[in-house]
Amino acid sequence: MSHRLRAAMLRAHLDPAALATAVGVDVKTVTRWLAGRVPHQRTRLAVADALGETEADLWPQTRPDQAPGAEATAEVVAAYAHRADIGHHVWAALLTGATTRIDLLGYAYPFLLELLPNTMQLITDKAANGARVRLAFADPDCPHVAERDGLEQIGGTLPGRIRNALNFCEPLHGVPGVEIGLHTVHLYNSVFRFDHQMIVTPHLYRARGYQHPALHLRDLSPHGIFAAHADQFEQIWQTTTAYPKETR
Repeated sequence: MSHRLRAAMLRAHLDPAALATAVGVDVKTVTRWLAGRVPHQRTRLAVADALGETEADLWPQTRPDQAPGAEATAEVVAAYAHRADIGHHVWAALLTGATTRIDLLGYAYPFLLELLPNTMQLITDKAANGARVRLAFADPDCPHVAERDGLEQIGGTLPGRIRNALNFCEPLHGVPGVEIGLHTVHLYNSVFRFDHQMIVTPHLYRARGYQHPALHLRDLSPHGIFAAHADQFEQIWQTTTAYPKETR
């Protein structure tokens, strides 16, 4: 029997007749589903929508790509040899298209703060419309910043770049829904998340930020590449201290 389907129907307060009406099938068809028959994909999606569930939750056997250890290449929208190869239009589309979540993690990333003439106002408006915005920068005075500066061979300028980025964010201070944090973690990649899409840049030895490779990812599975980096953001965010202190 399809115990997952039966449980979902109970949660949604739908009996077989009601579900049949909702998705446009005969009640006998729903009975066969409950006995274990798997419907066609279009119907599965309609049932999932009617019950407020996902296809993978109701019929996990139909989504092997979402199983632990499955290949996650479908999550890779694009791969770039260098972050600098990502077109301005890609970044702009990700930022302007985000509606529920913006999570940014790196050392400084001023290029993103300067992406549009109205980036700060855009972020403010998104937060006002219910988006959660979290910006994590490296603490410019922490030892890891000096170490990263040496690895990138940028002559002691990284602390100043971070302070410049923080200065960019001054209009966001005190904006409800926007949080800025300073971390002291030695990063192995930067993470830029916009809803269910993300740019990840692995850090290479003696390469500067714009020279790092980049992956454009989309969220397709709780066991995929996207989820792994989303979890990394959460882990590091928990270590941050508020900037400025009174905002969080």
